[in-house]
Amino acid sequence: MKMSTKVTQKTICGICPGGCAVEVGVKNGELVEISPLKGVPFGALCIRGKHAPEVVHSPDRLKKPLIRTGKRGDGQFRETTWDEALNYVAERLLAIKEKYGPQAVASHSGRGTFEQSFAEFTGGGETMTSRFLWPFGSPNVASVSSLCFTSFGVLAPKANFGLLGPALESDIENSKLIVVWGANPATDSPPFMFDRILKAKQKGIGIIAIDHMRSDIAKRADQWIAVRPGTDGALALGLLNLVIEEELYDKEFVESWTIGFAELREYVKEFSPVEVEKITGVPAEQVIQLARLIATTKHTTLRTYTGLEYSNGGVQSIRAVYLLWAITGNIDVPGGLVINQALRPGNQRLLVYKPEGIAPIGAAEYPLFYELTESAQFMEFPKAVLEGKPYPIKGLINIGASILTSYPQTHIWEETFASLDFLVVIDRFLTRDAQFADVVLPAATYFENTSYQRYPGYLRLRRPVIEPVGEAKSDLAILAALAERLGYGELFPQGDDEFLKQAFAENPEVLERLQEAEDGILLPRPEPQYQKYAKGLLRADGQAGFNTPSGKVEINAGILLQYGYDGLPVYSEPAEGKFGNPDLYKKYPLILNTGARIQSTFRSQHLNIPGLLKLQEKPQVIINPEDASLRGVRNGDKVVILTERGSVEFYAAVTEDIPQGVVELNVGGGGPIQAEPWRYANANNLTDFYNRDPISGFPVLKALLCQIERT
Repeated sequence: MKMSTKVTQKTICGICPGGCAVEVGVKNGELVEISPLKGVPFGALCIRGKHAPEVVHSPDRLKKPLIRTGKRGDGQFRETTWDEALNYVAERLLAIKEKYGPQAVASHSGRGTFEQSFAEFTGGGETMTSRFLWPFGSPNVASVSSLCFTSFGVLAPKANFGLLGPALESDIENSKLIVVWGANPATDSPPFMFDRILKAKQKGIGIIAIDHMRSDIAKRADQWIAVRPGTDGALALGLLNLVIEEELYDKEFVESWTIGFAELREYVKEFSPVEVEKITGVPAEQVIQLARLIATTKHTTLRTYTGLEYSNGGVQSIRAVYLLWAITGNIDVPGGLVINQALRPGNQRLLVYKPEGIAPIGAAEYPLFYELTESAQFMEFPKAVLEGKPYPIKGLINIGASILTSYPQTHIWEETFASLDFLVVIDRFLTRDAQFADVVLPAATYFENTSYQRYPGYLRLRRPVIEPVGEAKSDLAILAALAERLGYGELFPQGDDEFLKQAFAENPEVLERLQEAEDGILLPRPEPQYQKYAKGLLRADGQAGFNTPSGKVEINAGILLQYGYDGLPVYSEPAEGKFGNPDLYKKYPLILNTGARIQSTFRSQHLNIPGLLKLQEKPQVIINPEDASLRGVRNGDKVVILTERGSVEFYAAVTEDIPQGVVELNVGGGGPIQAEPWRYANANNLTDFYNRDPISGFPVLKALLCQIERT
């Protein structure tokens, strides 16, 4: 098959895990023809229309509802009808509610629900947490936001500015200097920012990358600053110290629009360049140069993401970085961090209200997390199941998540799953989680359902590319059918037409335009305005200032003080480290990091797709040549990584791209349908369930300690 249009992107179709790696031609915004990439079977194509050959699907794909017949965890099921499965689920959930109360049922949403319209409609918003169980009476709705994004996207920016993280946009095109801190835009999903940064680099804009390893963006940067994992907060405080000491800060902004600057000035004095070098490993002279460069280069922007979340002081570290941009006058100015005012269509969310009278699990331990997300902190789920604290939880609805490859110390979660009275999993594959389920419901992929997608300045309907595989249904359709059996089906749309009508109820004219437009529509973007805080554009009351209790950037954050946390962005040394635990460091002298994305996967996804596995067939531990040599390890060797909690076998990738004393471990392994080398490489057998950020409750998935031995 020849391409009739220009190839504009390469993608992997999540519908055909049997090897559907394809080149996609786009015409008028629609997929029109596809051809196999080199080495991929021609039959593994999945596009509807006259050009499409027979679609070949992997046997791993779930096609019909399943009911467990064997022991939990054995993966033994029988196929059934949707009616039997849904009736059984409703019957069991209602029985738990009657015996233990509605709070005894919890839900958890994962990567499988990262479909924009589903997340917005079911009430997840920025935290991706479906509120499906609120009408049931349970406050225990949770998601992967219990260990991802919330520190960066909610807690830190809310405490500082009264804003969500996505509202702080990098003004790449107008910047004179781009600092990429704890992020690798090449592996973003989608990588919009990567393209913008590359174009800026072509124009001669300077790039500085701060990371514990030489990532793709660090290799392209003018300067790579290698920071010891878990110490980014100390580096940020050291930069603040230099900026304040040398009076390089924006005095007018600080005096008019911040609170707590005097306290910060005193606190950061202990973070001299020499002290910062001891803590972070960044040379003192480099600290000085970086502080001066950020402060004196007007129009300095920042690109950061979730890389700073997984340390003992993740929230405070992110706060410190943001505050550096604030006091240097780089907030809501051209080329800095601009506060986004882009208009969005008025999509209607699920009209339900939070149950009163009982708080979700984790609300007592992590009260700020609960206040700002209205979600349960799922890290407390095992305690509720295994110990009945603060009250027993007996049932779980797991929507598109692979908990057993995501959360620390997998055996704790397996024991938890085995102890539940009832577990239902909604997913596309028989994951390890699904093997513990009483009922497994097959979900459709984004290629098989009707929805919409919003890009920066652009909105379009997303129409099905192929018919659903087997009897798979969209996540929203599954929840709608279940809600009907639980007594609140009127809250959910029944069918695609009703879904779109309800989703755009506040803007029906937008839906009419979308249905008429083949290529989608452009969204109106207001003329750029800067310093919106001075113009009364950030607060609902129209008053000048930020949307914080004080109306100012809260360096000494009142919302943190209210819940007993430090109001200043204090530094926390890694609990597992050469300073935090020197005795442990002698036994495990390598700093273990997990979580960096790689091109061929998204966490545990795609590790059963042969076409993608060709990019990286085996799970890797990235190690410096000096550390490898000391252990007799060569590139490609099979090695065992050991921590206090367990051991796992990986394959060594020996490279100078990571500093001596630091290793990076691929995540996502541990699923039963994955390629064999990945199937037994679950990094979370090594991580620590109990070592957490005290504000967010996030586990420390970076800045742990390990040893490596050749096998």
